[in-house]
Amino acid sequence: MVFRVGLTGGIASGKSTVSTLFENLGIEVIDADNIARQLSQPGTAEYQSIVQQFGADYLLADGQLNRAALRKRLFSDRRAKQTLEQILHPSIRQQLLQQAADATGSYCIVSIPLLIEANMQSCVDRILLVDVDHETQLARLQTRDQLSVEEAIQHLAAQSNRAERLQYADDIIDNSDGIEKLKFQVTQLHALYCQLAEAAEH
Repeated sequence: MVFRVGLTGGIASGKSTVSTLFENLGIEVIDADNIARQLSQPGTAEYQSIVQQFGADYLLADGQLNRAALRKRLFSDRRAKQTLEQILHPSIRQQLLQQAADATGSYCIVSIPLLIEANMQSCVDRILLVDVDHETQLARLQTRDQLSVEEAIQHLAAQSNRAERLQYADDIIDNSDGIEKLKFQVTQLHALYCQLAEAAEH
């Protein structure tokens, strides 16, 4: 199995941008959010369970999940969030491990926004955290999702705190200084991960 680097970070920290930079270097990125979206498409066992638990009120006219309505419910209802995670997380974990086992190249990036919260550290060999200060994160989240300050704060509160994530990280990317600084950090880490992957093979 190739060396697995778990990419994580708070909401609006810049994980997608970092993923793209690794992809540009020819590294395969396995994305937990994409897997979650596929698992919750009509016709899957997970979709059936979600509809059973949450009801048809959370469906659009075409039968797809109303993700915006569901997301809103999850932020205000901790129990609903746990229910959805119980439905999806075991299958997400299984898919992540399967796709990582099938990956080629010296290492792969496994992007898991809730890596710490979902206790998925065992799915990866090393943890890379995209870090950004609270004020920058808040401002980006408001702009990106068109949220009020109160809503943005509520979204941030739903995730593990920054100190907790920092505690688990093997490597940290500081994403508060623009794209050029970001590219430089990714390039340096790419060299490190190639070395670690090679060492892990021997």
